[in-house]
Amino acid sequence: MSDSQPRPFIATTPGVVLACLASCFLWGSAFPCVKIGYELFAIDAADVPSILVFAGTRFVIAGLMVAVGMSVAQRRAFVPERRDLPYVGALAVFQTILQYLLFYVGLANCAGVTSSILEASNSFLCVLLAALAFRFESLTGRKVLGCVVGFAGVVLVNVAGEGGGFNFTLAGEGMVLASTVAAATSSNLAKLFSRDHDPVLLSGWQFVLGGAVLLAAGLALGGHMAPADAANPLPALILLAYLGFISAGAYSLWSLALAANPVSRVAVFGFMNPVFGVLLSAVLLGETNVVSPAIAVAALSLVSVGIVIVNRTGSGDSS
Repeated sequence: MSDSQPRPFIATTPGVVLACLASCFLWGSAFPCVKIGYELFAIDAADVPSILVFAGTRFVIAGLMVAVGMSVAQRRAFVPERRDLPYVGALAVFQTILQYLLFYVGLANCAGVTSSILEASNSFLCVLLAALAFRFESLTGRKVLGCVVGFAGVVLVNVAGEGGGFNFTLAGEGMVLASTVAAATSSNLAKLFSRDHDPVLLSGWQFVLGGAVLLAAGLALGGHMAPADAANPLPALILLAYLGFISAGAYSLWSLALAANPVSRVAVFGFMNPVFGVLLSAVLLGETNVVSPAIAVAALSLVSVGIVIVNRTGSGDSS
């Protein structure tokens, strides 16, 4: 970006903070909303094929929301050109297909506290891959410190809430950890591809493609999905639409933020996801005994300090 050109708002500190916090709030709300969705569609948490149908449907809806919304906003068909298709496919593999297939299989075989902590390692991996594999920026001590402090907040809010304990099995925690590698890779690919392609277009259509693959896989394995209350399906359908909006809105904002900022500056905000998840679960599910207010405040403070530490170096990093 030339110094003579004004920076877009999302590349400024207020802009990246607003975009990333909005994304994390939406993703945090997905934790309780998915649980509510399982109830409204009568899906057992161990029924992986039906969960894949549910997730695939959600992501197809998310992608179509982006495509239709942008088509209306731009008054033209918001569809990928031939040159975009390989990049849509690559993102779909890592962001949607691998990440969620591995995550849902692993989640069925591990504890919620462990999966939340492992999921938060995505932010660490994003920063490491950006520096060591993709060479977007340098790995500094301050970035590592910020990630450590933010990660401490995630560990605190999860371990304190569940009473501690951390186990590791290949079929459970191993799968969840592999899903975070896929997610971190997708974030860096989104940064790389945004140099020559519209990041919102890529994010929307990778959801359509990836969601279709998950949906097809779930159906092939015998999964199914229908509102539990056939006489009044509206609440279930509204929730499904909101879950689609979560993915469409959050990932589009996140992709725009990645395109305009160093990866580390954006990735560290990912530690807010489980914190928002715990707080919104308390509000929406009534899980007020999961974590004490004091622990929640301490965790939020640690995450916030970690974000500040990393972003103090943002102006000196390459984007």
